[in-house]
Amino acid sequence: GFPNGQPEEVDWIGQKNQIDAALKRGKDTHVVICSSMGGTDPNHMLNQIGKETLPDGTTKGGNILRWKRKAEVYLIDSGLPYTVVHPGGLLNEPGGVRELVVGVDDKTEGTGSDNRSIPREDVAEVLLQSLVLKSYRNRSFDLRSKPEGEGEVTRDFDALIARLKGSNCDYSLGVTGA
Repeated sequence: GFPNGQPEEVDWIGQKNQIDAALKRGKDTHVVICSSMGGTDPNHMLNQIGKETLPDGTTKGGNILRWKRKAEVYLIDSGLPYTVVHPGGLLNEPGGVRELVVGVDDKTEGTGSDNRSIPREDVAEVLLQSLVLKSYRNRSFDLRSKPEGEGEVTRDFDALIARLKGSNCDYSLGVTGA
């Protein structure tokens, strides 16, 4: 199947197995997931990757964002401390030189409709900060960056998450089941 397993196997079953292993470690095990933006839109193009149309017209496979969200809901419902980060499109550019912007439900204010991306290094930094800063516990949010040279470079990661004013992603939006 689709290069190394279908999204259901990787993004749902694989994540579920990791969450179950974390539960065995103890209720204080903080689980951090790097997911993807777009989960509120069942018709998002990422859901088409790995999808196959069968001779009878039905489809199988694909639905990456659906399976990712299902795993996120499973994590949240597990009672474990969690952080779920939904980055925009990943850039192979240096991190630490842009203003980062957070939001929920596929909306991040101040990045412009044509700028839905973020350097991988910046995503990695936010994931690391989520393990260090208590303000990132039990949070689910979207992450993008402004174009280099716009705004102030993000250095205060507590202030970054505080911009959400306690909001988390709404998992009733989009599709989370099979």
